[in-house]
Amino acid sequence: MAYQSAYNMNYQILLCLILFSLGLLLPLPSHSADPSPLQDFCVADLDSSLFINGFPCKNPDNVSSQDFFANGFQQSPGEFNIFDVNVTRQDVHRFPGLNTLGLSMNRVVLKPGGLNAPHVHPRASELALVMDGKLFVGLVTTGNVFYWKIVTSGELFVIPPGLVHFQLNIGHENARFFASFNSQNPGIQFAPLALFNSTPSIPDLVLSKAFQVNQSIIELIKSRFATVSTVSTVLKSSY
Repeated sequence: MAYQSAYNMNYQILLCLILFSLGLLLPLPSHSADPSPLQDFCVADLDSSLFINGFPCKNPDNVSSQDFFANGFQQSPGEFNIFDVNVTRQDVHRFPGLNTLGLSMNRVVLKPGGLNAPHVHPRASELALVMDGKLFVGLVTTGNVFYWKIVTSGELFVIPPGLVHFQLNIGHENARFFASFNSQNPGIQFAPLALFNSTPSIPDLVLSKAFQVNQSIIELIKSRFATVSTVSTVLKSSY
């Protein structure tokens, strides 16, 4: 009996060690990608009054073929924002069929000298294919390491989730790329707008200490954004 008890104890310890080792070896799930769907599809009901993480599903009886197709990229770029960039977004808000699928895509067009200002996508990785032009693309890690490259037609770049990055058109013609995301709603936050055009404003004292400059410089930067009354409106309509 003592031998059997010791054997069971050793077996349990060995089993725990194996499970612990597997937990270390198996890849951890990504916290930046949307959860996997539990059914064939869940076309978003954008008119629902329910407030949940995502969107509730349409009744399958009301789903049509059109819910699985979109023509947003057939349209020409509309208004360019103050950074000379236009973004046509195809996320769940504009393409309800993407709901629960963990996918979305943007078309980005930059005028010569246009800057897709430093920003982050808090909920997604980004994989982009350059179609036209010459772009200076850069990203900064959480260790403050700056990676960059000049990319042209046919080249791709990838941005890990949550990292600050930008694109600058250094060519003489419009540049264009398509960016895909592993989220139906990747989100975007521009560093300059978050810091200098928030509502209500971040106190000048905080920003002057953060940037180690005089408060008058902070006030000047804020005034430059304030003089363009459509800053937030234009950017929100683009993104």
